[in-house]
Amino acid sequence: MNAVGLPSTFFTDPPEWRWLIIGYFFIGGLAGGCYFLAVLIDFFGGAVDRPLARLGYFVAFPAVVVSGLLLIVDLRRPDRFWHMLIQSDTGHPMLKPYSPMSLGSWALLLFGGFAFLSFLAALEDAGVLRWPRLAMFRPPHIVGRVIGILGGILAFFVAGYTGVLLAVTNRPIWSDTTLLGLNFLISAASTSAALLILLGHRRWYWRSSVAALERFDAMVLVLELIALVALIASLGSMARVWLNAWGALLVVGVFLLGIVIPLVLQWRPNLLGERWSAPAAAVLVLVGGFLLRVVVVLSSESLGVLG
Repeated sequence: MNAVGLPSTFFTDPPEWRWLIIGYFFIGGLAGGCYFLAVLIDFFGGAVDRPLARLGYFVAFPAVVVSGLLLIVDLRRPDRFWHMLIQSDTGHPMLKPYSPMSLGSWALLLFGGFAFLSFLAALEDAGVLRWPRLAMFRPPHIVGRVIGILGGILAFFVAGYTGVLLAVTNRPIWSDTTLLGLNFLISAASTSAALLILLGHRRWYWRSSVAALERFDAMVLVLELIALVALIASLGSMARVWLNAWGALLVVGVFLLGIVIPLVLQWRPNLLGERWSAPAAAVLVLVGGFLLRVVVVLSSESLGVLG
């Protein structure tokens, strides 16, 4: 606290992150979450569930490419991303284990490689590519299992590390809690499950797989609700600043539209009818996940006027 009673973080310069970074956080979370769910389905699901896992791989690779492009565009110079990986003077790889940004850059790059291999295997499985050897990049083949495990670990990291990145930036709200990473991770799981439900719900022969994913998403939404309440509580006095400026969007957009109403629709599907409840709930979860990142990023950015 300083002489006027405000935390010193109020007087730091904001990084000027706006919609490109919000999009990077959201789409990167979908990439990591969809890949991780696809790996779980491949490892623990049955043959009937493989098409849903394939859909997860179809989403993950394009999503990680788009999220990487958003990050590079936000940096304004493409070589800045390259310099987070390679030392400009020696050409040697550069990894700073203490830096979430350095770790995140490498994780994004490596995850993109594993997601690409799984994407190729999914294309072969769908009959788009006629090269049987590509099937080895996906479980149950031993090579596919190794790719799934390593790619799944990286996907898990990519889905949640952005929250950790915010926490080390010394900005108000971001640095006043240690729970942003957990909230982003859980949100990535819920939004990724919602996206797969939305894309797969019309295919009747996926019904059992999608129904299982809906049950999973309901459990994750409950966890997300608990984690978000814990996040607000962990902010202490800063919670009042956050809620005063962004409380309406957080309560209406994230809590109500993004969590509570989807839970009600999943538990009471007759409210909209069996045909519409699942897709409506999925769309609302996606909207809520996006708005969570909007509130988190822009709320701290808007406090830069005190700098």
